[in-house]
Amino acid sequence: MHMETQTEQLIRYVREHGLVRPRELAAIDIPRSVLKRLVDRGRLVRRMRGIYSVPDYDPTENTDLASVASRAPKAIICLLSALRFHELTTQNPFQVWIMIDRAGHRPVIDHPPIRVVYASGRALTEGVGGYTVEGIDLRVTSPGKTVTDCFRYRRLVGTDVAIEALRDCWRQRKATMDEFYHYAKIDRVASFMRPYMESLV
Repeated sequence: MHMETQTEQLIRYVREHGLVRPRELAAIDIPRSVLKRLVDRGRLVRRMRGIYSVPDYDPTENTDLASVASRAPKAIICLLSALRFHELTTQNPFQVWIMIDRAGHRPVIDHPPIRVVYASGRALTEGVGGYTVEGIDLRVTSPGKTVTDCFRYRRLVGTDVAIEALRDCWRQRKATMDEFYHYAKIDRVASFMRPYMESLV
């Protein structure tokens, strides 16, 4: 019976997961030297610092999100990037929007470009879901929280974007009115959002 070599095992793992970080190799009992050898031979390529894939890897619209999350695991995908992730907009932002703790440090990421907003307390921690994209764990604001965040940060994203997101989210039944009110109170935009929410029902 054919026993899979470490080289074959790593190639298969990378193909299955899309993107791989060197620290993941310990979990599958493969030395980092195998990764280096495959990169030297051109069988794997370095996409950016700490991120590797097979040469024929075909990025998806969420590849940039996965890349940022791998470099900044505490960051939360939010606002325009979260709208796109939840299919609440047809626009594809050229920056990855992330939310971090007000007391935290801005991640140093050269590519893809990032846009950082800050929050604290429940505004940072509530309404955040976990997802896995291309083998990378993402933290993304839920549809309802994303919409209320758009109202909270309307000076950055535009009030028209926030209103459109609210309507699309409600029409697609991706959040309930109770969820909108809940997150709007946390984001301190309930009074501003109320007329727009009431217009939907």
